[in-house]
Amino acid sequence: MKKKQSKKKNFTKKKKIVESDAFRSIEKKVPTITSNTKKSTGIPKYVADRMARRIFFTAGIPTIMGMSVFVVSYIIVTRNIAEIPPSSTIAISALFFLLGLGGLSFGILSASWDKEPGSFFGIENIPLNIERAKAAFKPASQNFDKKQ
Repeated sequence: MKKKQSKKKNFTKKKKIVESDAFRSIEKKVPTITSNTKKSTGIPKYVADRMARRIFFTAGIPTIMGMSVFVVSYIIVTRNIAEIPPSSTIAISALFFLLGLGGLSFGILSASWDKEPGSFFGIENIPLNIERAKAAFKPASQNFDKKQ
């Protein structure tokens, strides 16, 4: 039996691309549509900076302390200064992490949305910011069918 021979494609005939033609399609400018109305749905920069500062102090410091509990506990136990049960190390560390989680919420909710910084702790802004958060989810909840 005779084997079928496959047709060999001739790859030697390649088109030569001139350098000026190679980038011609890239250089074509695509018209961009710009709208004159600017929607501002995000958090303003000055408010975000204020939140970040509050979060650093109210969440960052307790979180760092929660991690340092393990290091301090290790040093105390390895140098035979005191006998610390592992459950107390974990409990104290968890307490600091929970404090950091509460600080994260406090840092976000206590930031003032005004141009002026507001008070030092910002406790008066918490109810207002909770209402803003509820209002942000209100349009999505209006479309929910209650008959399901």
